[in-house]
Amino acid sequence: MPKSDFHEDDDDDDDDVVFLGSPAGGGVNSEDPSVPKPVEAQQRYRTLECRNFWRAGTYEVPSGPLHRARRAALESYDFDRARVHPKFLHSNATSHKWAFGAVAELLDNAVDEIHNGATFVKVDKINNLKDNSPVLLFQDDGGGMDPEGIRRCMSLGFSSKRLKTTIGQYGNGFKTSTMRLGADAIVFSRASRGSCVTLSIGLLSYTFLRRTLKDDIFVPMLDFQIINGQIIPLSSNSQDEWDSSLKTIIEWSPFSSKEELLLQFEDIGLHGTKVLIYNLWMNDDGLLELDFEDDEEDILLRDQAYSGGFSRSNKEIVHCHISYTLKYSLRAYASILYLRKFSSFQIILRGKPVEQVNLADEMKFMKTITYKPQVCKDAEDVSVRVTIGFAKEAPVLGIFGFNVYHKNRLIMPFWKVVQEGSSRGRCVIGVFEANFMEPAHDKQDFERTPLFIRLEAKLRQIVLDYWKHNCHLIGYQSYSTKTEKRKLKDSDKHSYEHSSKTQHKMPSVHVDGVTRLDGIMLSEIVFSKYC
Repeated sequence: MPKSDFHEDDDDDDDDVVFLGSPAGGGVNSEDPSVPKPVEAQQRYRTLECRNFWRAGTYEVPSGPLHRARRAALESYDFDRARVHPKFLHSNATSHKWAFGAVAELLDNAVDEIHNGATFVKVDKINNLKDNSPVLLFQDDGGGMDPEGIRRCMSLGFSSKRLKTTIGQYGNGFKTSTMRLGADAIVFSRASRGSCVTLSIGLLSYTFLRRTLKDDIFVPMLDFQIINGQIIPLSSNSQDEWDSSLKTIIEWSPFSSKEELLLQFEDIGLHGTKVLIYNLWMNDDGLLELDFEDDEEDILLRDQAYSGGFSRSNKEIVHCHISYTLKYSLRAYASILYLRKFSSFQIILRGKPVEQVNLADEMKFMKTITYKPQVCKDAEDVSVRVTIGFAKEAPVLGIFGFNVYHKNRLIMPFWKVVQEGSSRGRCVIGVFEANFMEPAHDKQDFERTPLFIRLEAKLRQIVLDYWKHNCHLIGYQSYSTKTEKRKLKDSDKHSYEHSSKTQHKMPSVHVDGVTRLDGIMLSEIVFSKYC
């Protein structure tokens, strides 16, 4: 990692390194964490110098004796943690090429809580209490996570000080998603398991890990239990470790005291989870990837989709169509993210519910086709209903492609199975659910298996057949008429060529000084021409 990520422009490199709870002389920092530091000083600790996601993965831990000694002193306060190198948090998150793909995974977590009674998930922008920077909020009223559950969610292998053994990998989607959207995330969860009510807080901070030169992932956690209306700290280890976790969370989160942390549970209700993502990533221009300003009821991506190839008169229609807006508008993308409409659940984006859109309702001249993929020999027969039709805006808007879902979740929007630029298949869109295939890691594509390749070929044939029999319905010349005209044209061309060849092959004879063509005197031809 570049030196500038750790140090100020000071000659003494070692004195400017910030360590968790470790002043220059070692031990635990006795400074009162509830007293906020000046914003300028905090900013160096709580943000990375490089805030561009695709360049933030460079991370080298110094290996000098002083650095090793300080890390050893720090680890004497060994709270619950995962043992994976911090680089993995970043490299793991690169599976999400598209920021909205990361948002979708966090929405999936809330939707999965419907069976636990969840009725909503809120997505909004709030402000960091320490520096007023934007924070991305996800909140649901699902079952919540108890202390064990939040550790499964936030740890790639959870270890305790006593056993030093890992449990396993849990909640990978949560980590890839949060780390793709911002450098840091803090989670608040309230759970009721019988008569036991717990409050849990966890901090997953890439900034903390890099600024304190960690070579494994520390995930500080806090747990509380509500007994007789009183909030009581809950610790499976020593009080010193619990205090160390509290100190770390206060220093590296948007909150300055334990009281501010507990205030975050007030709007959660009896059970639910709140995720705050802060130190959001920026683009190459130094602007936040996510735009909260242009539309107060939406969250936009600054790098808007390309719309070239359309005439100026059609661009306005293109820009309003869901196939275009989903690329940069979270409201548009969320509206088609789930195939079947929820009966008692809402996605509330910036205070306004998202209206779900059934893409089958965006078609005309609709048709349903049954496809039976050949999965494997021992598998049960699979039948897929493919809905296909022309886009309502056809033929003005030439968008096309299939919207492929997996277990109700959109994986591939407007997947083009015919060659772009060809008139065949123009304006044809489709939708179906492909539960017989497994999506890729980021849930934005499918694994390129032989099954997928056969599906692509089948869909291409479905599109071409539909176009062949229905293109006349949107003003294109029907395939049968086009075929007849081609046959007639070919017939006329053949007749003309045959006539020309016959005339050119007529024999000429020279008799008695007179040239004849097949028995006709040239003088007769000339005479008939001028008479």
